Amino acid sequence: MSAQITLVGSGLAGPLLAVELKKRGYEVRLFERRPDMRLHKISAGRSINLAISTRGIHALKQAGLWEEMRRIIIPMRGRMMHAVSGELSFMPYGKDESEVINAISRAELNIALMNAAEKRGVTIEFNQKCVGYDARSGKVHLRDEMKGDEQWLASEVVIGTDGSASAIRLALQTTLPRFNLAQQYLDYGYKELTIPAGADGRHQLETGALHIWPRGSYMLIALPNVDGTFGCILFLPFAGPGSFAELDTDAKVEAFFEKNFPDALRLMPELVENYNANPVGAMVTVKCAPWHIEGKALLLGDAAHAIVPFFGQGINAGFEDVTVLLELMDSQTTKTGSSGAPRFADLFARFEAARKENTDAIADLALENFVEMRDKVADPRFLFRKKVELALEAKYPGHFVPKYAMVTFHRLPYAVALKRGRIQDRMLGELCDNIERLEQLDWKKADELVHRELTPLGELQSA
Repeated sequence: MSAQITLVGSGLAGPLLAVELKKRGYEVRLFERRPDMRLHKISAGRSINLAISTRGIHALKQAGLWEEMRRIIIPMRGRMMHAVSGELSFMPYGKDESEVINAISRAELNIALMNAAEKRGVTIEFNQKCVGYDARSGKVHLRDEMKGDEQWLASEVVIGTDGSASAIRLALQTTLPRFNLAQQYLDYGYKELTIPAGADGRHQLETGALHIWPRGSYMLIALPNVDGTFGCILFLPFAGPGSFAELDTDAKVEAFFEKNFPDALRLMPELVENYNANPVGAMVTVKCAPWHIEGKALLLGDAAHAIVPFFGQGINAGFEDVTVLLELMDSQTTKTGSSGAPRFADLFARFEAARKENTDAIADLALENFVEMRDKVADPRFLFRKKVELALEAKYPGHFVPKYAMVTFHRLPYAVALKRGRIQDRMLGELCDNIERLEQLDWKKADELVHRELTPLGELQSA
């Protein structure tokens, strides 16, 4: 292929897409507004642990990169809930030991992907902030953040992989007369914290779990790192009682943790230093349309559909974008002949048609899961329903798959998972009402509901 493709944003989806486009013979340039994190200390917000699962793993396998990533992942089998009293309860994510999610350092993953892109001949230019895009000329306006120099760079195709605050999306918004944009910020913010490794260099909590301290209107979570530490995220309202605004002194921070997270506090000797060093981040859901303009520019990943982090699907959805775009590209190229470049206008339209409904669905699911993680995981009735879900999956594997599993351990379209999940939630409500033990479940009624309400998953069930 001779087409020149410029990618704006070298976060995660950008370098992965660059690897795959280079493999297909395109000339690829990648521009990133931040300094090279391999040479400079990363800023807060770039060090949060991620959860990578089936969709993301599939994309990495397709690119031939998954084996390189195995050294920086830690499998997590389920959620470990911490009560204020210190009592622990464990809830598995899947039906067996094969269904796990993997904790991975965002920074380490980003570095590995950039290394892979450069190894395959992709040029990455850092400190290059995109400050505009002209669809008429196809030129990207870049400013060197170190020198202050500016340039207009011509490119046949521009793909914005520049995150939730995408400059390419802003350019489309100001260019297209009927561009739709919806942004929804949560009233909650987040702050990064750390549980250090123990004196022996090992993890101080159970390693194979995502730890949650659910407290109703706020929560703390912790994911393991390969170096023995845990990356923690504190979620609080921005304002009001029990908020970031209220915790305005070191003493209040310590008192808040002593009251709400006493077992975590004992493992965090540098809590106050961590708390003061890291800013409060915001969380936003972005839905927009269209994602492209005349085959010249395309939005991909968070630039097109940012979601809140409560289903662990942000990176997985972005990587699945790459998978779908490449499948459509390869199919189109095959139809036009091995020497024929894809028709980008048609390709981008098909890509948006394939993804928009599904990315809207995972955005809604992520918001729903925030309430579940914060409010419900400590509720005995909720935990009982989870047991019933697994029992139904075991008895009806071709029909009933828990919503979390459909999203996390399968490659079902997100929209299918959302629709079936809501049907299954109604079924669980009927089956679990007025019973307290699995032995009391009315299996005759369950059989009737499953076969009446759920069609077989068939080929879509394959992970």
